Amino acid sequence: MVLQIDGLTGGYSKTPVIHDISFNIGHGEIVGLIGLNGAGKSTTIKHILGLLRPHSGEIRVGGLTASEDIESYRRQLAYIPETPILYEELTLKEHIQMTAMAYGIDEATAMSRAERLLKIFRLETKVDMFPKHFSKGMKQKVMLICAFLSHPDLYIIDEPFLGLDPLGIESLIDLMVEEKRNGRSILMSTHIRATAERYCDRFAIIDDGRLIAIGSLEALREEFDMPGATLDEVYLKITGGGVTHD
Repeated sequence: MVLQIDGLTGGYSKTPVIHDISFNIGHGEIVGLIGLNGAGKSTTIKHILGLLRPHSGEIRVGGLTASEDIESYRRQLAYIPETPILYEELTLKEHIQMTAMAYGIDEATAMSRAERLLKIFRLETKVDMFPKHFSKGMKQKVMLICAFLSHPDLYIIDEPFLGLDPLGIESLIDLMVEEKRNGRSILMSTHIRATAERYCDRFAIIDDGRLIAIGSLEALREEFDMPGATLDEVYLKITGGGVTHD
């Protein structure tokens, strides 16, 4: 297993936001993390990244916990946040070089990988520019380039399609499918359930801080007796379509 989560309870304070969450992700698998704003998706992701310490339970990436070896743990991950986070004083090329250093990739290899990604996202003429000159969509593409050149075992992508133009969305989906074929795995948090339905192998549905269902669309249809239902229809039925407030 690439990711193992067992009985995860945690949050930002002594009061838990997420409760007893357990699921695994295997090699070459795309899993959609589905839930409304406030359902607990971002809290779960921050625990996986090692940014929050669990109140109880355990998270392993490649068999390691963050407490055993945080550097090795994090090198197995690439994280693409919902809001791009870039360094205003570094050019696009310098962001690529910094990513290479963080993952222990030699610069020649990193630039070779980045060259293809720059063309895919149409930023090959922008390598010497600073982020202040980029639109939000361009900044998101820089984050994607840096993540996909690192070739980790697990990508964690939070709302990947926000800010991207239609060509950027298709390019990202193509890259995700390619990485899956190469045996790498993706945990994708998204509100766009119709797109998730097309590309995810399984879905982990979180509501009010609890994992209430996990499985392929077909498995969820069988479990909830909804033959032929879309992911959206299944989701609305099992959550009641309500809004959470945690």
